[in-house]
Amino acid sequence: MGANSSSICELPENEYLKRLSGAEAISENDPFWNQLLSFSFTAPTSSAELKLLEEATISVCKSLVENNPRTGNLGALVKVFLSRTKELKISAECQNHLFIWQAHNALFIICYLLKVFICRMSEEELQLHFTYEERMPGSCGVECEDLIEELLCCLIQLIVEIPLLDITYSISLEAVTTLVVFLSCQLFHKEILRESIIHKYLMRGRCLPYTSRLVKTLLYNFIRQERSPPPGSHVFQQQTDGGGLLYGIASGVATGLWTVFTLGGVGSKPTPQQEQSSPLANQSLLLLLVLANLTDVPDAPNPYRQAIMSFKNTQDSTAFPSPSPHAFQINFNSLYTALCEQQKSDQATLLLYILLHQNSNVRTYMLARTDMENLVLPILEILYHVEERNSHHVYMALIILLILTEDDGFNRSIHEVILKNITWYSERVLTEISLGSLLILVVIRTIQYNMTRTRDKYLHTNCLAALANMSAQFRSLHQYAAQRIISLFSLLSKKHNKVLEQATQTLRGSLSSNDSPLPDYAQDLNVIEEVIRMMLEIINSCLTNSLHHNPNLVYALLYKRDLFEQFRTHPSFQDVMQNIDLVISFFSSRLEQAGAQLSVERVLEIIKQGAVALPKDRLRKFPELKFKYVEEEQPEEFFIPYVWSLVYNSAVALYWNPQDIQLFTMDSG
Repeated sequence: MGANSSSICELPENEYLKRLSGAEAISENDPFWNQLLSFSFTAPTSSAELKLLEEATISVCKSLVENNPRTGNLGALVKVFLSRTKELKISAECQNHLFIWQAHNALFIICYLLKVFICRMSEEELQLHFTYEERMPGSCGVECEDLIEELLCCLIQLIVEIPLLDITYSISLEAVTTLVVFLSCQLFHKEILRESIIHKYLMRGRCLPYTSRLVKTLLYNFIRQERSPPPGSHVFQQQTDGGGLLYGIASGVATGLWTVFTLGGVGSKPTPQQEQSSPLANQSLLLLLVLANLTDVPDAPNPYRQAIMSFKNTQDSTAFPSPSPHAFQINFNSLYTALCEQQKSDQATLLLYILLHQNSNVRTYMLARTDMENLVLPILEILYHVEERNSHHVYMALIILLILTEDDGFNRSIHEVILKNITWYSERVLTEISLGSLLILVVIRTIQYNMTRTRDKYLHTNCLAALANMSAQFRSLHQYAAQRIISLFSLLSKKHNKVLEQATQTLRGSLSSNDSPLPDYAQDLNVIEEVIRMMLEIINSCLTNSLHHNPNLVYALLYKRDLFEQFRTHPSFQDVMQNIDLVISFFSSRLEQAGAQLSVERVLEIIKQGAVALPKDRLRKFPELKFKYVEEEQPEEFFIPYVWSLVYNSAVALYWNPQDIQLFTMDSG
């Protein structure tokens, strides 16, 4: 590096890097810094090239770690950067490319060195490296023990105060990336960090007043999805005489290293379009998720989570409830549009979950929208392609549906939205179907997939809870949706019979051989019977509350009436079978009276007439089915590893050696 274009292979012998990492202390005012920061080289475009960058600079980094306690050159570099950021806002307004270029290069080096240091040492050791400086008589400046806080505060100010222009895009992205790197200590701990030096700086002291502005800026970065500027629009062209400091900036360094990795585990594999879309939006969202999931400390709840929980719509003129120390306002329409458009990524789905679950203002706004299909369809598509998604992404999508179905207005309105030609649904051509019926189809498909593949009770429970919440509001169910409800019950019935037969055979075998029966079958039987009862309750709820609205469900019920025979006298199902048995008997009788060889249309006509004639008081009333999503007691044990696995797999400009990661395993995410 320095005032010449550089390539990765040249870095180990680069004279400027050797001097930075060497045994000689370099003053903040030394012209060396101008030379060091006037560099460019072609950016790595793959994880393999990023590994090459790391391998090429191993000797330099080792040397700096060894010599920095005596030279304080890391601290000097940070102070050079801090001094240059004071004029960044004016530089942006005046289009001062040179100043911004060198400030960016300084931050690029700091970010890279910081990542290397964090991989190799504890936070306490890292803090010490920021305190080392060459002791000179009469020297003054930033208190050494506050240099980390000074840098963190400066990065936040840069993000929230510097206008986002073509010439500032690179340094804004690098500032966000550096904050992610500062927080990446968590990756190298198996346990959740609850006592962190970096967390303390960010949640208290000088950084605290910027909380709401930082959260708001990161959200707006996500909303705007600003693409990286085209090459040449924000860089210098190399001078023809080759002199001076105005050397051409290779697009890689000037705009950050924008390669996205998918090394296994959690995280969505980016498409080429996603890779080139908005690095700043992607990185800002990841940083926001990391900040939102910092652990509380006894005397200081997470201020970033408080900000996310309390912000309001710009059109909301009501006063904030007191106290709301980190409240702010943002355009909900723009936020809603961005969330609808970005649901293919894990991180956008996780943000949607957090907002729906924790911010009542956002939840109320979204449930009042008249175009909910724009949000629900991408969520359904995630569940539909369950084979291609990681389990965490599927869970988040499912919990979002569960939260939405807690609202009766949502459950009514989804049956009024008619969709045409759902191209991604391949089992059957759906030329016209309600959003509600499509939701039922996708959730049932998810249950069936889970039964045959993952066998996850948690997923079963949440799928059934969402169906149960909707069941009283089922309206005009599509014939295919009605068939799939009964088909799922048929599948459960067969599974029940199979497990019951296996349990009986095992019991007979164990009695004849004087061995105790295996308990596994009893447990399996209990789980299946719980699911069967839930399905019966869902069918019963629909028949009790909206029989006359659902002739297709009655038709499917009558067509498969034999399925329910074995459960009429079963002690676990007798009560809930009463209404179902009554409906089957009532409509079967009317069909027998109508004669044989009836067409489908005639059967449906008889069902519609019978639904009006059936006295409502003959159906036994049951308590309304309502399930509410409740977060686990220690959600951080799930969310913090999940968020960091997203950072690991999806972060722009970052690469960590998988062998160094402690927080999660690479094969499971």
